Amino acid sequence: MGPIRAMLSDAGITEQQWRVLRVLDETGPADPTKIAFEACLLLPSLTRILQKLEDKKLIIRGIDPQDRRRQIIQIAPDGVEMIKQNLAESIALAEAMKARLGADHYEQLLDLLNQVTVTDPVQGGSS
Repeated sequence: MGPIRAMLSDAGITEQQWRVLRVLDETGPADPTKIAFEACLLLPSLTRILQKLEDKKLIIRGIDPQDRRRQIIQIAPDGVEMIKQNLAESIALAEAMKARLGADHYEQLLDLLNQVTVTDPVQGGSS
């Protein structure tokens, strides 16, 4: 994670903020529960992360038109730009790790990481 952290530090965001931006970029606007699940974050942590991203003008909060009690979060133009500026380097770093480990070990690593990530961020449980 060292090289990824350095890249994100240079960009002025954390790993968790990057994951949230990537989720929003890939899936489109979403409610916090979906974002927490997709980014493997607990909802209380996501609340703080969303505030930081909003302060940096990287996301936009809105109200769900079908259920005005729910928030909908979307990536802001500056957030899209952040992804564009750093995606190539992020992919290159992942590919370098894959090359270093070998494809089979890399896939094993991803499988193991998936086993230890939070599966129910609302309840705070993990698998």
